[in-house]
Amino acid sequence: MDKKALEDKIVEVLKTIYDPEIPVDIFELGLIYEIRIDEHADVLVSMTLTSPNCPVAESLPAEVEEKIAGTKGVNSAKVEITFEPPWEKDMMSEEAQLELGFL
Repeated sequence: MDKKALEDKIVEVLKTIYDPEIPVDIFELGLIYEIRIDEHADVLVSMTLTSPNCPVAESLPAEVEEKIAGTKGVNSAKVEITFEPPWEKDMMSEEAQLELGFL
């Protein structure tokens, strides 16, 4: 198993998932803190939300798990939500900041 290729595939999947309040995908928004893949192709994603009161706090992690688990080569997927460090707009990619008018 090529972990790098699998991680690239997972990132592509993450770029198809959008925060419903912001027209930018969750990867470019900087909500994904870490992607860990073990030798069994079990994936653990550490991510945050734009705020603890985010209206998709329940549905977004489930959507991320489901889409990653459905990725060819992935055995299972689990999402861990963390608010450490808290998300801030500086975590967005330049592309996302440009799109939202922060640059």
